[in-house]
Order: sequence, then structure tokens, then C-alpha cells
Amino acid sequence: MKGDRVEIVVDAGDTTRTYEVVASRAGRRVETAVRRGVVEVSEVTRSGSVVRTARFMATRVLALVEQPVPREDTSEVTARPLREDPES
Repeated sequence: MKGDRVEIVVDAGDTTRTYEVVASRAGRRVETAVRRGVVEVSEVTRSGSVVRTARFMATRVLALVEQPVPREDTSEVTARPLREDPES
């Protein structure tokens, strides 16, 4: 979803560096994966195509912070009947 964001804090020797991957357009999301010692953060379209990817060595990653966009709460929506029940 547009606005989804992942911050990656990486050990760069004597200092730390922060990188950010953001879902830049509507319908895109940010996915994270850890495979074979590599942390991979990708921006993905609705169809599943990868737009861009950031890769980091897992031993160097200090923090991985996922910050999703707040979704609308649909629990307060009440359903109305399509027509009145004739028996009542």
C-alpha cells in the first residue's frame, strides 16, 4: 500500500547507516525476506513484480523496522438488509 515503509539500520564499521525503502505508488507494498544470510527488502506491485530491491548482509543488519500505513478500520461498518423480511 502506498506509504508502507521499511527502515534498515546497518553496521558500517565505526558508525551506523539507515536506509529506507518506501512503497512509492498506490497499489505497491514493501516485502522483506531473509535468505542465506542476506536480508532483502523489495518494493512489489499488485501483480507481484519487483520494482526495486535492497540487499544487506544479515550479519551487518542491526534493526529492521516495518512501518505499515494505518488501514481503515472496517469493524464499525454495519450491514443493512437488502430488503425487509416479509414475516416480521
